[in-house]
Amino acid sequence: MSEPGFEEWVAARSPRLLRVAWLLTGDAHLAEDLLQTVLARIWPKWSKIAGENPEAYARAALVHTHASWWRRRWRGELPHGEVPDRPADADPFSAVDLEHALADAIRALPVRQRAVVVLRYFEDLTVAETAAVLRCSEGTVKSQASKALHNLRGRLPGIVAVDGGERR
Repeated sequence: MSEPGFEEWVAARSPRLLRVAWLLTGDAHLAEDLLQTVLARIWPKWSKIAGENPEAYARAALVHTHASWWRRRWRGELPHGEVPDRPADADPFSAVDLEHALADAIRALPVRQRAVVVLRYFEDLTVAETAAVLRCSEGTVKSQASKALHNLRGRLPGIVAVDGGERR
């Protein structure tokens, strides 16, 4: 049996929530597992949260569940392929390369900074909304965002000004 409105909400909001999960995990399969875990936890509580803001609740659950997974995960060697040589002519895949470089740089951030970047800059939440999701102060969100942007600038020199400045 399903809760009234739950299936429709999942069908409508899953793509956006899956994007958040992917940005947090950096892996399509882990993102699907994360979203499935969160949806399974939301379903029994649907009658309570349906009238409020279920997307905000789901986003917070994604961040907190991912953080608990991250704390338990072994972070030893990470497999990766060799970086191919780039041709001298224009690369038709440069936008995709940029997206992957940005995603890799975001995944290299500490968990809290990563959560702040995803919520603030990809989900367009305000500082107050981000603080509510992360259960921290607005000052913490601001300081973590500042540290994260500094780290991203160091990992992506000369590509894009992350804080809305002009392209370099």
